Amino acid sequence: MSTETLHLNIDRADGSLQRLIGLVERRGFHIDGITMRDEGPARRIEMAVRGRDAARCTRTLGRQIDKLFGVTRVSASASSFHPEVAA
Repeated sequence: MSTETLHLNIDRADGSLQRLIGLVERRGFHIDGITMRDEGPARRIEMAVRGRDAARCTRTLGRQIDKLFGVTRVSASASSFHPEVAA
């Protein structure tokens, strides 16, 4: 199963990141990497996800993420994930 990177904007509300990560894991995906940076009242997230089995579709996951309060999915791309390394 290949890894896909989701590009998201999420509000900095209490529990918003926890809801996002919980949804991804409950829907049967592994989170292979995540980078996040604050942009004022929002956070910009790049999340590399991989389905636990071949039946998992990231398009379906994206539609479920779109329904989360305070989350805006920017795009999804099938590419390798290159997390930034903090110095």
